[in-house]
Amino acid sequence: MDSVTLIGMASVVTSGITIAIGSIGPALGEGRAIAQALTAIAQQPDESGTITRSLFVGLAMIESTAIYCFVISMILIFANPFWDHVIAK
Repeated sequence: MDSVTLIGMASVVTSGITIAIGSIGPALGEGRAIAQALTAIAQQPDESGTITRSLFVGLAMIESTAIYCFVISMILIFANPFWDHVIAK
């Protein structure tokens, strides 16, 4: 097995692990945020607009973590800096 094959395999495996672990936290965080927002709306229906707005801002910030993991995995697969180093040798 040559170096290019090893780097390709390592890139794909690392990319999969990055997506798998990086999506667990945001999924749990979003579920908890939605559950708490629904509880708050049930207790104070008059403030549903404010709660919903705050919820959407919070969900966008939580989702950014998963997006960063996705970007890193795409870099590992398509723009891996190690490819140029190995191919140059």
